[in-house]
Amino acid sequence: MKTFPLNSITLEQAKEKQFRLVDEICREFDGTSFLSLGDLGVVKGLNKPRYAEKVEKVLAKYFESESSILVTGAGTGAIRFALMASVGANATVLVHKAPIYPTTLTSLQGLNANIIEADYNDLEELREVLTNNKIDGAIVQYTRQKPDDSYDIAEVIKTIKNTKDIMIVTDDNYAVMKVEKIGAELGADLSCFSSFKLLGPEGVGIIVGKKELIDKIEKMNYSGGSKVQGWQAMEVLRGLTYAPVALAIQAEENEELVNKLNSGILPEVKNAFLANAQSKVLLVEFKENIAEEVLVEAEKLGAAPNPIGAESKYELVPMFYRVSGTFLQSDPTLIKRMIRINPMRSGSKTVLRILEESIKKAK
Repeated sequence: MKTFPLNSITLEQAKEKQFRLVDEICREFDGTSFLSLGDLGVVKGLNKPRYAEKVEKVLAKYFESESSILVTGAGTGAIRFALMASVGANATVLVHKAPIYPTTLTSLQGLNANIIEADYNDLEELREVLTNNKIDGAIVQYTRQKPDDSYDIAEVIKTIKNTKDIMIVTDDNYAVMKVEKIGAELGADLSCFSSFKLLGPEGVGIIVGKKELIDKIEKMNYSGGSKVQGWQAMEVLRGLTYAPVALAIQAEENEELVNKLNSGILPEVKNAFLANAQSKVLLVEFKENIAEEVLVEAEKLGAAPNPIGAESKYELVPMFYRVSGTFLQSDPTLIKRMIRINPMRSGSKTVLRILEESIKKAK
């Protein structure tokens, strides 16, 4: 199997991302107000907490976008609102020729969207589909939907915009703070992602991009109960600040793991790959069909058996888990011989110890 994982930023680049975000925070907040947990309710004339607005200003500047908004419903809610604002109901939406992430598919179905596919790995096919069909908008997932995906999101966005001037929404979950630029910074109209995957609070989604579209989303969230509160907004900012360095260290450990496993350190391992499935993880393929047994034993040795928010603030121990649902749709036999491992905050030594002991017990 050949995989095409996204290029992770280095630890030095991650430090610069942290420093730049803190610089934007200092430009928006005074020292005393930043030490507050934030306000509640809808402020007259603003119709949202003041601290939520301040955080949104920081995020817009940081991601070099016209505007930003925090919404309820995590990454799924962000994508749903972005689709509602950019293409609306009964629209024709272009997607990658691959299994669509389940909650994104639900959002498209809820809008009664007409779905048209194009292989984003093949830019010529992408141009042909755009040219020969009436299309209102496109959604592009930053990370991989199937093992052999290799497309460059910047090239996909550029190709779409140069061929047909339509709205582009990017699903940037599992890519933010791991890559140099997100979709909105590469020409997409809206970028959507979850704060929970960036060490932030549960249930808060982030959308950055065109002000005209963000303003429409603001109107959709008029009621007080739909507002992200000030304390939640401050948690978003705190988590986002720590995320890039933590994720860069995680990427370094992944690189060390794939090198050691492919050197033959564990004879039961046939191959090891790095892949974005959906987060950037280590895929371990065994010579025998022992994957399910290994996962049972790994949990007993301290590995997390399933994600909470997939890289959330609660996930410190390494995760040993089945390969992703979208990957299994492309090859159901993987469940017997392959697992995915995310080091989370652990080091490669811990991962290798748990893997070695789990294999011995499984056999």
